[in-house]
Amino acid sequence: MVMRTEKELRQRAPLWLGCLLIINFILMSIDARDAATKQRMIRVWAQTIASPFQRLLSGVSGTGVGTFEYLANLRLAAAENTGLKQQVATMQTELHEARAARDENERLKGLLGLKEEKRYETIPARVIGRDPTAWFKAVILNRGRRAGVELDMPVVTRDGIVGRVVAVGPWTAQVMLITDDRSAAGAVVGQLSSSGALGSVKGNSQSNLLEMSYVSTLEPVNQGDYVFTTGQDRIYPPGLAVGEVVKVTTGGATASHEIQVKPSARLESLNEVAVLQYHQPQRDDLNEALPNIDKRKK
Repeated sequence: MVMRTEKELRQRAPLWLGCLLIINFILMSIDARDAATKQRMIRVWAQTIASPFQRLLSGVSGTGVGTFEYLANLRLAAAENTGLKQQVATMQTELHEARAARDENERLKGLLGLKEEKRYETIPARVIGRDPTAWFKAVILNRGRRAGVELDMPVVTRDGIVGRVVAVGPWTAQVMLITDDRSAAGAVVGQLSSSGALGSVKGNSQSNLLEMSYVSTLEPVNQGDYVFTTGQDRIYPPGLAVGEVVKVTTGGATASHEIQVKPSARLESLNEVAVLQYHQPQRDDLNEALPNIDKRKK
């Protein structure tokens, strides 16, 4: 073993002294306790030194957790929003269907009321199609011969006449609208029992109005007057609403009024209609319904 010189020992003496002091300090710190909390001082110092790093790590981890929670909540809110939109759409559809059912119920009640008011049976029907051409104003009904529909039976709504059956199959029927220029009906301005303004109405291919002809200029006719059927055509029973006078052109002494009539029935939006099981009356019965007819028995 190499013997250290006295000089080397003197040089290293301060280092050894310092090491001994540090070891002594550590030993004293391990056993030393805080007077207030009774905790070991070394633990207090360790917590003091580590606290800045703990705060940093806690902040970083808290931010990460908060970000993930935000994303999760955002996804949950998006899912709930989609669900709410679907519920609103479903509720709107149900509301629309309920309103449509209510309107249909009101129309059907009107048709039932029409049956009670008249002396003939009615066949409720639904419009399932329209003629695509502009030359023939017609609609298709979902009732045919099997339901009792026959040719030339009148078709009406609660508001007024619609037209007459011109073709019939086992399950469907075709109806020529009153506005078709080949359609016509006997009509009177005002009530049949009290008015002499008799004439006939026919369709107009240029518009959705009716033209009323053969009304004498001796009979007063005004805008806003109502027109009803007379039964002269042997298609429509007397007393059904035809429409309202919207224009009157007074003719000369030997001419007749030129009258335009707006149909009472809303032909552009037909849904439910009634086919009247009305059969052409005998001529004597028809004459009894007309004014100014000699009713003396022969």
